[in-house]
Amino acid sequence: MAKLICSKCKQVFKQAEKARCPKCGSTAPHVYDFENSEEYLDQQVPLILEERKEAGLEGLVGGLDSVLINVEAEMQMKAVREILNSTGLRITDAFGKGSKRTYVLGGTGGADLLITIRDDENPFQEMNEHPRTSHLPNTRLETLVFETSDVNKYLDIQRSRGVSFMTEDVVHGEGYSFVQTTPSRFTGNSLGFIQWLGSRKDYRQLSSDPLDWDVEPKKEFLKKIGKLDHAATRIRAEHRDLAILELISLTHYHFDFAIYVKVFNSITSVARLSQEDFAMVFTSGISNYSGESSGPTETFVHNYGPRVHHLAFQTEDIEETFQALRNDGQKFLIDLVGSPDEGLRQTFTEPFPSTLLVNEYIHRYGDFDGFFTKNNVTLLTEATGRQ
Repeated sequence: MAKLICSKCKQVFKQAEKARCPKCGSTAPHVYDFENSEEYLDQQVPLILEERKEAGLEGLVGGLDSVLINVEAEMQMKAVREILNSTGLRITDAFGKGSKRTYVLGGTGGADLLITIRDDENPFQEMNEHPRTSHLPNTRLETLVFETSDVNKYLDIQRSRGVSFMTEDVVHGEGYSFVQTTPSRFTGNSLGFIQWLGSRKDYRQLSSDPLDWDVEPKKEFLKKIGKLDHAATRIRAEHRDLAILELISLTHYHFDFAIYVKVFNSITSVARLSQEDFAMVFTSGISNYSGESSGPTETFVHNYGPRVHHLAFQTEDIEETFQALRNDGQKFLIDLVGSPDEGLRQTFTEPFPSTLLVNEYIHRYGDFDGFFTKNNVTLLTEATGRQ
């Protein structure tokens, strides 16, 4: 029996085509068979954009500011070193408050990575209870944080629209005000919104203490690895449309395009703020998981749950950088794919044990004005099945 989505309350359910939504009682005219295509998005995206404008959200949310990655307490420094030894990032600050410690990695001109350990109840724990993640119950990329010009206004508007947040009120740090949504049931991600109060970024919490760090100098070849280009979240087929619409309703992003890889039952969808900004990528099945033959995307979600699969970094001299990483001991799921003639080259590392994240390295050549190519997406989708 086909799965349906109620376009009013977004409930997913299995029923006959003329059935009422079991959650809100809506009937067939706004029930959609979830088998993924662009028809539903073409219909719904303009409605979401109009709702966003009418709510007064236009201009409130900017680009990506930072990414919060939580890890197990005993693995925090290992996670920091893994990132430092595989990217161009460097430690720009470190601070603690009680048993909570945060290392800030930045310096590439893009979003910062904040590597944290928690000292409170884990609201993401249910998202981590999957066959290949349950041994690391506190480990995941939890929150993508976007800049906002007025966090109080944003909170008031979104709360009036029924959006749930982690805290009742805005949280204040040394130099910022901040809110974040509760984890999405579609992506497992939370979205944060930060308003900077001064001219300098300072992620420190109120009354936090500085931490010392002792890290080896950066290897020269790592300087060719630049800012964060995109993050790719793996999600279930039935949640693909809803995850994209959720992002659009919470940020100023828009749906750009999708690439279907039918041979692997997979769709890669891209949402962007502009061609120059960090992009949000969602990869899902075309149809649901039905065993190991469901393809690498649905199998990944079955094993790891919906979560960010990889962070992609812009990389100069990618051939030389790839070889230098390999000589340094870095292992990869796939060799470089693509070519200068095709306009870009990419690769995936093996997942890092402390974060479960994969690094992608990507280089776009010359006047290539696209984002991906279908050939590269196909090969990288296949590579996911090797982890």
